[in-house]
Order: sequence, then C-alpha cells, then structure tokens
Amino acid sequence: MNSELKETLKQCPQVLGIDLGGTAIKLGRFSQDGACLQSLTVPTPQPSTPEAVVRAMIDAIAQLDPGHRAQAIGIGTPGPADATGRIARVAINLKDWHDVPLADWIEAKTGLPTTIANDANCAGMGEAWLGAGRWFRNLILLTLGTGVGGAIILDGRLFVGHHGTAGELGLITLNPDGPTCNSGNQGSLEQYASVQAIRRRTGLEPDKLGAMAIAGDAKALEFWHHYGHDLGAGLASLIYVLAPEAVIIGGGVSASADLFFPAIQTELERRVLPCSRAGLQLLKAELGNQAGIVGAAKLAWQLTAG
Repeated sequence: MNSELKETLKQCPQVLGIDLGGTAIKLGRFSQDGACLQSLTVPTPQPSTPEAVVRAMIDAIAQLDPGHRAQAIGIGTPGPADATGRIARVAINLKDWHDVPLADWIEAKTGLPTTIANDANCAGMGEAWLGAGRWFRNLILLTLGTGVGGAIILDGRLFVGHHGTAGELGLITLNPDGPTCNSGNQGSLEQYASVQAIRRRTGLEPDKLGAMAIAGDAKALEFWHHYGHDLGAGLASLIYVLAPEAVIIGGGVSASADLFFPAIQTELERRVLPCSRAGLQLLKAELGNQAGIVGAAKLAWQLTAG
C-alpha cells in the first residue's frame, strides 16, 4: 500500500477488531473495505483477570488509534458471549472470567459502541468477509485445534442462537459410546478431530503425522484417511441441518488438509443426498491467525450499520 493511499484511508471511517487470547491480545484498525491500516499485538496480562485485561486493552487501543478515528469496536473472546454480544459468559484460559460485562466496560472507557463474540465465531465472520467464504452467504467454519470450534453464517450474518451459544459444531455427537468430552457429551466430534484427540489416538503431533504422510509413511497415510472419514461423518450431520454453500476448515490441523480432504469428500458423497450437497464447496481457511481480528472488525461494522 503506497503512502498516499494509506493517508487517504486514514481519513476514512474505521473500526477496531480485537482478538483476546490467553497469551496475547491482537488488535487491528480496519477501513470499511477490510483494509488493515495498522495492527498491534500486546501480551495478555498475567494473571488475566477481567480488570487487568481491560486495562491492557484500553492502553493498546490508545496506541492503535491515537487520532480517535474508530467508530466502533468488535472483540473476540475465548469462550461464549451472550446473545446480545455484551457479556463474556466464560473465557477459557483467562482467570476469573464469569459473566463479565466486557462490552459495557470498554464502551465506558472509550465512548465507542462495542460488541463481543466467541473467537471461533469471529474467525468465521473473518473468513466470510475476506477469506475463503467471501463468495458465499451461507457457510460453516470448523476450527481444528486444541479443541474443535465452529461458526455458522446464515445470509451473511453470524448465527448465535437464542442464548448466544449456537455454533459449537465440535460438540455434536459422532459416537454415542465414544470418549467423554469436557462438555459432558460422550463421543463428540471434538474427541475425534482435535489436536488432543490426535495425540490420544496416535501419540504424535499433527504436524509430525503430516510430515510422515507426505514422506509416504503408510500408517500416517492410513491415519489421515480415517481422520477424514470421521470428520466427514460429523460434517454430514451439519450439512443436512444447515445446507451451507461452503464448509471451511481452519485451525492448526488444517495444515494437513490435502491429506484428509479426499476422505471427507468421499464420506460426504456417500452419506449426504445429492440434493443436500449440490454445489457444496469444501475449502481450507485463508486468513490464518488474522481471522479473529478481521471477523471482530466485521462485527463492529455491522454494529455501526444498526
């Protein structure tokens, strides 16, 4: 981006997108077309109490937007928010986060309208806005990481359900007699598709298994085939319910997508009626670690539109 264009964009309406994590807080200042004018990453304070995190956010916002150009703020948190996008109900890996009125606190400090959402939901909005899902109005995102998160985008907007907790796609039941899940479910998709599940099943890290498969290791290739089979079975249920135009796969495990996407496709063709998957696209996420701040910014723009 040349300096003249950058200066012009600085005078345009802007919002802030924030991704709150257990170790770092990522922030970005965005124009309406999705251009990131400036970004900043600061450490999450330890202990990560709500008060300490809010102080760190306010300091970072002052650094990122000294000219007070931003019109709204969107924040992704590592846990569910309420349906109104005001309260962080629980924030995983953060200390003492229970029903924290985060949007109210940030608004009081900045004077800017603020909304919050689960971080996986923000990633889904990011991919829908500027990533692999930008050509579609209806899509689902599955994030394959330490756990399995998800997001549902319907008619271009994030769907969070009555209580704000919809989109926990990794917690659907895959095997009623499978391993116990932290959610209280048994045999959830997360117990077959997460990094922790891969470690339990193989004793290896996903990147190691990926490298082994690329090198031709028969057992690693077989594992990824079975992994894709399980993921495809879980996705089949979601596709029957939501009939999305696209399924986007993100998270760390997606680095090995080429190894398990063929098995997913085979399962979907076997399990899902052609009329329920007509034109369905299976895609790898494009935005990586930036998806969270991009999606949070999109939610901020939607807030300004009313």
